[in-house]
Amino acid sequence: MRKKQRSIILLITIICLQMWNLPLSAHAASPLNTDNIDVFINNYLERNGLPGASIVVVKDGKLVYEKGYGHDSEGKPITEKSLMRIGSASKSFTAFAVLQLVDEGKIQLDESVINYLPEVKIDDSRWNKVTIRQLLSHTSGLPNPVIVPPASNLKEGVERLNDWQLHANPGEKYYYSNGNYWVLALLVEEVSGIEFSQYLEQKVFSPLGMNDSLTTGNSRDFVQGLPKGYVTAYGIAVPWTELEAMNMGAGSIISTASDMGKWLSMQTNQGKSRTGEQLLSTKLLKESYSPQPVTNKYGLGWELSSPDVKPARISHSGVETTYQTQQDIIPSSGYAVAVMLNSFTPTFEHAYEISSGIIQLTEGQEPELKAPVSKIIDLSLGVITVIYLILGIRGILRSKNWSDKRKNNSPWRFYLRLIPQLVPVVGIGWLFFIVPSLEDNSSTIVDAFGLWPAAMVLLAIVFIIGLVLIISRIYYRKKG
Repeated sequence: MRKKQRSIILLITIICLQMWNLPLSAHAASPLNTDNIDVFINNYLERNGLPGASIVVVKDGKLVYEKGYGHDSEGKPITEKSLMRIGSASKSFTAFAVLQLVDEGKIQLDESVINYLPEVKIDDSRWNKVTIRQLLSHTSGLPNPVIVPPASNLKEGVERLNDWQLHANPGEKYYYSNGNYWVLALLVEEVSGIEFSQYLEQKVFSPLGMNDSLTTGNSRDFVQGLPKGYVTAYGIAVPWTELEAMNMGAGSIISTASDMGKWLSMQTNQGKSRTGEQLLSTKLLKESYSPQPVTNKYGLGWELSSPDVKPARISHSGVETTYQTQQDIIPSSGYAVAVMLNSFTPTFEHAYEISSGIIQLTEGQEPELKAPVSKIIDLSLGVITVIYLILGIRGILRSKNWSDKRKNNSPWRFYLRLIPQLVPVVGIGWLFFIVPSLEDNSSTIVDAFGLWPAAMVLLAIVFIIGLVLIISRIYYRKKG
């Protein structure tokens, strides 16, 4: 009897020890309180003046929660099925497509990309050494120009690289560049024999049941059910038109929170869809989350959190001029979160902050509702704008007195005194009227204002006041 008791005690001890050694994600955890998520997000949106959001939370391949908040620019409630642009979060999908081709043995990660795309050339002999891995990890050396010529399709988009030069030797430094992912999207087309958007539809979206997701060729392409997004200014959200861009492969996917949940469920289920289909080997999935040579901040299509971020995250953000997205995978807990916003805030990534708050809730912590930094910045610029406007009008009204006091000055001395007004007028005029048209770009002054309305309004006031001051002072000198 005692021997039997000892055996039972030993068995229980072994079981307890085994439970203690289970990974964190396998331990029993308190159910996530979704009411707390609702309270946090509603408070966040109200405090920061954001119109709407949709979120999804999954754990170990299973849906935990999905919901929409607020409204779109057509006055309709945001739901988990609302279409939104995901911006650069699209890169993780492009990388996934490339890795699928690696899985099938059709390409090799460490082979030169010109072996597969000999037609793609740039004005740099080092391009011949750039590998697929380096494109995926942004270590190819390709730059990321702010202004590029327009393009209507992927082929035209890649052709824009023809006169580019590498910033660094291939594999030497990390430089984030959309150009890497334009080339990778074309690689998928060339190797698979399927148009890139159709490849994603057939090999990623359809197997995962992401029935509402799609890829556009240009950000101005009409998409049924996708309303205008917003840009925020002074704590207010204003409906705005998306800046025109061909960003296929780098930022062209439109999706929903519900569909992003299916994508993240597969990512947290060892590359398997909810029906059990293996879309990518666990080996390559793990490689995509791993730091690559010369960079600890990027894997293959995924951003890797710095050591001071706890818990560690595998992420990718996406910022468009009217939308914003954040997707995070937390390996230590098995949770993954996607946050989609139908607004763009120039000075703050709200999607990241909201995702961080949800992650804190999954960790059993209380998320901190921080001060509305972007609103404070914009309102501060607004105060400066008003002060400058008042002082500028005062100066204009005194233009006659200013000119009369200097009527005996020589012309060169008089015009020299106008330089303080002339310099900002020329600089801001160049920004407003010349920059949008560089490289035959289709951007307009209105597009420029959408990039940071509060700052652009201040610059516009400085430009107008300066121009009127110069004209009025010259007028009174000529008249006198």
